[in-house]
Amino acid sequence: MKIAVIGGGAAGCFCAIGAKRRLPDADVTLFEAGPKLLAKVAVTGGGRCNLTNSFRDVERLGEVYPRGEQVMKRALRVFGPADTQRWFEAEGVRLVTQEDQCVFPASQDAMQIVRTLERCLRQAGVRVCCNAPVEHIEALPGVPGGRIVPGEEFFDKVVVTTGGSSREKMERLLPEGVAVTDCVPSLFTLKVPDAGLRALMGTVVPRTSLALAGTKFRAGGTLLLTDWGVSGPATLRLSSYAARHLAENAYGGTLLINWLDAPEADARGWIASCAAQNPRRQAAGTPPSGITARLWHHLMNRAALREDLRWAELGSKGAARLAATLTADAYPVAGRARFKEEFVTCGGVDLSGLSPGTLESKAYPGLFFAGEALDVDALTGGFNLQAAWSTAALVASVL
Repeated sequence: MKIAVIGGGAAGCFCAIGAKRRLPDADVTLFEAGPKLLAKVAVTGGGRCNLTNSFRDVERLGEVYPRGEQVMKRALRVFGPADTQRWFEAEGVRLVTQEDQCVFPASQDAMQIVRTLERCLRQAGVRVCCNAPVEHIEALPGVPGGRIVPGEEFFDKVVVTTGGSSREKMERLLPEGVAVTDCVPSLFTLKVPDAGLRALMGTVVPRTSLALAGTKFRAGGTLLLTDWGVSGPATLRLSSYAARHLAENAYGGTLLINWLDAPEADARGWIASCAAQNPRRQAAGTPPSGITARLWHHLMNRAALREDLRWAELGSKGAARLAATLTADAYPVAGRARFKEEFVTCGGVDLSGLSPGTLESKAYPGLFFAGEALDVDALTGGFNLQAAWSTAALVASVL
């Protein structure tokens, strides 16, 4: 049997290794368009490679997989995060789990993961073809296998693991009729052109919640203020949940920041307590927990309150403005910026056209998909690489 794996990233390499180990007599060929394998893995996690997550703090998969939750439920049953850790440790990679449950090689070197996978490919006997872009897969509906163009070589099974491609490129690659959803960025920070907010660059707020006005998109977590706008876990979660909405709206809109991650009623209660207990004290000297003095001065200015204002002078209107600012502070969004080394995209092959238990095309038997080729993506924290390992292992187990 001849098996082609198209795409030399995490999913492609892992699938090729798994297929060859399970089917040692099969001819497995890995095609990579670039000059070397695993280019993205080499830089992921700041060059340290956050290769999975313990999932200990995940209550529901949909929280970390905004798209592809049901596929990931099946894939994780076949090959979950504990399997990933055992696999790499069996190959000689010692791992460490951080307090945030992100798993890294103890060496803190992504190249150790790259070298390990390359060694496994060699030892398994996978034929690797770099600088070998595949332009098109010729296949007939209902007829197993496909022909790779250029080269005209026929394969009994073809696995597509190309990630982060545009919809147009994916449609040129795939046989006619394979549905592909638009590919758009999924993890990014937001540009906010507010001079006051940008002046607070470097400020970290431990607990916030963010929302896009006029939508149901919400996300919570730590917020980092930058010289271009907002970043940090809360922003990345929001960008992932709202990836398609933001793309459709040219990365514009209104960002609502709840600085306390609390209802407005709670903010009103805190303000009333401060006014009752410290009536003669200046409000500027009593920031809420988690709010720095600089940020508190900014928020008071946003609420149109004097910095020398005493709590007793606040009044009902001032209290209402301050509570609204603390829980629904509105800023215009004027674009996005890529988050560090993240290259995650939302979009890919429509999951409705695949058999969920095998990730095989319903129309073209012998054509499989894994990794970022699928319309599956996740939050930052090792979840995207786990999706690559899990979906690749699932496909390798059924080839």
